[in-house]
Amino acid sequence: MRGVRARPWDRRSDPIPRHAPVVSRAARPIDASQTDPDLPFSPPAPRIDMSNPFVRKLEGFGPLPDADRALLERIGANAHLIGQRVDLIREGDTPDGVILIMEGIACRQKHRANGARQITAYLVPGDACDLDVALLTQMDHTITTLSACRVVRLPLDFVKRLTDEHPAIARALRLSSLVDEATLREWLVNVGCRSAIERIAHLFCELLVRLQIVGFANADSYEFPITQLDLADTVGLSNVHVNRSLQELRREGVIELKGRTLKILNLQRLKSIAEFDAKYLHLGARAAA
Repeated sequence: MRGVRARPWDRRSDPIPRHAPVVSRAARPIDASQTDPDLPFSPPAPRIDMSNPFVRKLEGFGPLPDADRALLERIGANAHLIGQRVDLIREGDTPDGVILIMEGIACRQKHRANGARQITAYLVPGDACDLDVALLTQMDHTITTLSACRVVRLPLDFVKRLTDEHPAIARALRLSSLVDEATLREWLVNVGCRSAIERIAHLFCELLVRLQIVGFANADSYEFPITQLDLADTVGLSNVHVNRSLQELRREGVIELKGRTLKILNLQRLKSIAEFDAKYLHLGARAAA
């Protein structure tokens, strides 16, 4: 399913002066009426931890000076609500900023001419999309919200100043980009080498770890706004095959899906089915799952 297009980002504010304190300009909020009318509008998932997910994620790659933490907190405070199933930017668009997800879940996706879709990444709170997007003349994929999200747009000149003037932040952002690449490699292994139930189990384990790190999951459950069709387009299976695999995981007493919540009843068993090893996320001691 293709999302509706987001309204243009707000560009009414004056350009950031060269020597002024760095602050971000955010996306214009999207009204819930702009989303798919067949999908009920729900606010982003409540967080388990109220700290800033962007700060939590970047601090995991190394300590940040107090001034850097304060700057990142100000960035996150400018987030605006975007409806579910909204295209934040589409394939072929000219990129004009880095998108930061503060709440909710979005995805990267590609569409074929026949309507088939492949989801190539999930974007969770704290994720910055395409740090080096300024090097591109046009987007090669679409970024779409799967749930309602709180989103910040970081103008390209702001991102350049951020990385030039704040080396600790720059290092953390580069490491975050390397983890994105490692995650994509793991997803290729998932689709190419694992069985249907293993693919789904691996994805559930990964999301648990990633959401725990930024305070949006507890020890065994998290908000799961991803539909069965989304899952099918993520793991390269038919909708029917995904349904059968989910039923098998339920029968084995491994998971419970109720509404928009995924509860993992037997984490060790789920990890065993998936052969899940969080090393590719490069989280060190933070990978508690």
